[in-house]
Amino acid sequence: MTTVTQSRPDGLEVVATAAEAQRMSTPPLLVVDVVTEFLDQQALGTGPLSWERIGDGQSNITYRLRRGAETFVLRRGPRPPLPKSTHDMVREARIQRLLGEQGVPVPTILAICEDESLLGVPFYIMSFLQGMVITDSVPPVLDAPVQRGETSRSVVDTLSQLHSVDVTTGELSGLGRPEGYLKRQVQRFAALWDVNTTRQLPQVHRIAAWLEANLPETQKSSLVHGDYRMGNLMFADEAPATVIGILDWEMSTLGDPLADLGYLTATYTEAGDVPTVMELTPVTAEPGFLTRKQIVTRYADHSGLDVSALPWYETLALWKSSIFCEAIYTRWLKGERPHDTTFGPSLEAGIPALLDRAESFMGRL
Repeated sequence: MTTVTQSRPDGLEVVATAAEAQRMSTPPLLVVDVVTEFLDQQALGTGPLSWERIGDGQSNITYRLRRGAETFVLRRGPRPPLPKSTHDMVREARIQRLLGEQGVPVPTILAICEDESLLGVPFYIMSFLQGMVITDSVPPVLDAPVQRGETSRSVVDTLSQLHSVDVTTGELSGLGRPEGYLKRQVQRFAALWDVNTTRQLPQVHRIAAWLEANLPETQKSSLVHGDYRMGNLMFADEAPATVIGILDWEMSTLGDPLADLGYLTATYTEAGDVPTVMELTPVTAEPGFLTRKQIVTRYADHSGLDVSALPWYETLALWKSSIFCEAIYTRWLKGERPHDTTFGPSLEAGIPALLDRAESFMGRL
């Protein structure tokens, strides 16, 4: 995405001082003097601060910050009030610190701010990774057919590496309750539908009933990223294709690793696919990228897991995505996304189509 570095507050999203922020009816997302003072306290850079908003997240907000010759990334949740147990930046930062110690490619966490009086919500500062995120186009350096294949293989191998981390001991073991993870996922999201919707779509409850009646047996527990896709991976800006960072850990917890694989394959694009609102990697429809079947085979070879029940996990992935998207659609209907002229309106028909795709996976089990 195109970003523009700024050094002057716009008075809405970014303001110069805490005093100015206090006078606003809608709190800003970034307060320049507050963030500058925090960086000073952490000995992170010197001099005036410039910023740019980066990333494609629909909820949490990420800024690239520059001070002199140094560059950092600030990540924070949306404006309060926030639903309980969501947008937990402190937990997200902690997970990345622990995984970094295990050799998993993640940004380095430089500072965590739990004091909500600064920006209204907790936030953290991490290292800036110089690289590329691949979603709808292939960077020239990775555009050769062999590099497209290497890109896909790197996606799979990084997921296998994440799932190989031991979560049975140490601090990682306290990040969730893996027992009963799949059943809780179904029950939790089934309840969220009724909270987030203003319309009747019987498929939602029909799929929920099928998921609960056909729960697979979890073969192992691992750290589940929850949104593992090519668009949440940072690649080195040179060949060979190498993942240098897994991004966006908001949804992570302990659970069944095949939930990540199912989400990856269910949102992965192949040539000939009918587009959906969850077509997150359209670039992979181009020649040279692995097919879904090749991804699954490579993961199974690396992990040693039985992947025969993967259609259940793919159904779960698209069903959950439908419920997430319905919440966005409802906010758009209420006028709470006034600048959204494309994604929100597309969800009226896009969510029923996504549920159709979810049901198609049910038939493959």
